[in-house]
Amino acid sequence: MTPEKIIYEAEMTSTGGRDGSANRPDGSFPLKLTVPTELGGPGGEGTNPEELFAAGYSACFIGALKVAGRQSKLSVPDDVQVTAKVGIGKVPTGYGLAVELIVHLPGMDQEQAEKLVEQAHQTCPYSNATRGNIDVKLTLA
Repeated sequence: MTPEKIIYEAEMTSTGGRDGSANRPDGSFPLKLTVPTELGGPGGEGTNPEELFAAGYSACFIGALKVAGRQSKLSVPDDVQVTAKVGIGKVPTGYGLAVELIVHLPGMDQEQAEKLVEQAHQTCPYSNATRGNIDVKLTLA
């Protein structure tokens, strides 16, 4: 599904693959990339594509929860928190991802929270991008 009009476009350039670096075109956001020990790398200081995907998905999902809250006239708690767990493993054609989103909506009624999480999952750009391609488990904590 392609947007009718691009409102914002992010740009990062990576070099060296999983054991390299990534940065904005203006050099203002340098990231060291390190292969985790579980994937045969040295681990240690640095990040990896799965962590970056988890950070983006969890932050974006909070935005989708807030939009869903406004649309449903429900107040999303200020201390809302989403933890994204992104796993990587072998599939018949190479490697694939699995995601779990753990949503904390402190003080919110369980039924309303479930409704909000489901609404957010329908509108979140990451959820729309992964739907039908990556298993995404939603957990309400």
